[in-house]
Amino acid sequence: MNHQFAPPRQELATLERRAWLVGVIASLATGAGFFLDHTQAFRSYLVAWLFYVGIALGCYAVALLHQLTRGAWGLMIRRVLGAATRTLPFLLLGFLPVVLGLEEVFAWAGPEALDDPLVRQKAWWLNESGFTFRGVLYFAIWIFFAWVLNRMSLKQDVLASDKLFRRMQAVSAPALVIYVLTATAASVDWLMSLDPHWYSSLFGIAFVVGHGVAGLAFAIVIALYLARRPPLKAELKPHHFHDYGKLLLAFVMLWTYMQLSQLIIIWSGNLPEEVTFYLNRTEGGWKWLTIALVLGHFALPFVLLLSRDLKRDSKKLAWVAVLLLVMRWFDLYWLAAPAWGHGEGTHGLQLHWLDLTAVVGLGGLWLALFLRELAKRPLLPAFEPFLNEALEE
Repeated sequence: MNHQFAPPRQELATLERRAWLVGVIASLATGAGFFLDHTQAFRSYLVAWLFYVGIALGCYAVALLHQLTRGAWGLMIRRVLGAATRTLPFLLLGFLPVVLGLEEVFAWAGPEALDDPLVRQKAWWLNESGFTFRGVLYFAIWIFFAWVLNRMSLKQDVLASDKLFRRMQAVSAPALVIYVLTATAASVDWLMSLDPHWYSSLFGIAFVVGHGVAGLAFAIVIALYLARRPPLKAELKPHHFHDYGKLLLAFVMLWTYMQLSQLIIIWSGNLPEEVTFYLNRTEGGWKWLTIALVLGHFALPFVLLLSRDLKRDSKKLAWVAVLLLVMRWFDLYWLAAPAWGHGEGTHGLQLHWLDLTAVVGLGGLWLALFLRELAKRPLLPAFEPFLNEALEE
């Protein structure tokens, strides 16, 4: 290992043990909840699983973007992003409960689903075998490209070669295109199909941008943790966090643009099979969650991230990132839960205790694996051509 940039192993190991403990306890509580209400357990698990898939894929996408742009900004968090991508095999394993709970979660998988003419027309795509095969295929593609990039990045610790950087860039271009296409298809399978009667041409790209928000926000929080400890205590400087803040602002604005564009298109069309999606989320308790998303996922972060001083203050920026991570979970819940008809009709907002135990349990296990991966490699590649540029004041 390149000892100059060796990670703080002991501190990461302590955090890992705590994450395992919290994850196991909360997962056991979720398991107990399964025997009390298995339908709710499967539904809560889906939202939690999508949340951590979004973080891992967001880190994957930001890493690809960094390689393509040759930005020095991304070099300082490349190994953080890489560690998150190496958790994708665990999330693939986590796809199993989603498959096992298909009939409990997805209306098109129920025993009487084919009685619906519209669902019957979509059965060529919305079927159990196709859903499972595509899910495994998506992960296989993401894991393959992540493995290739992680392998080449690791070589930069022992080999000084410009060819490695060019190869990583050459791989990242098709990987990013394929990621957008596969993640768009995954959004249809894992979220949009919860209501097989509803559709939106902008849903997929909004799903992808949400990954970017989650991945970068998570990387900022980890960067703050590393910036307070050797070896990056002297290397991660305010201008690095300033760059991350600007990119996070861009992702927040792009997410808002996609959501607003989708709303305008659907609302102006005024078609029952489309506009009902928003009607169900602007009545009863859902109205308040919708307002919270507008404020917490856009308005407040937008105003705060306009400040240059805040973006250069790693602690304040990390708090904005934490807010966005919380809003990411609520956004996924807002997208999924109304399709399950919570409350009277589809208008009642009813958070369940399994929603909390599922996200904490899976999160503890995922974070423990992430911390283990982060501790395995130097935090900066020793022979990266742009390393000196990245470390400059």
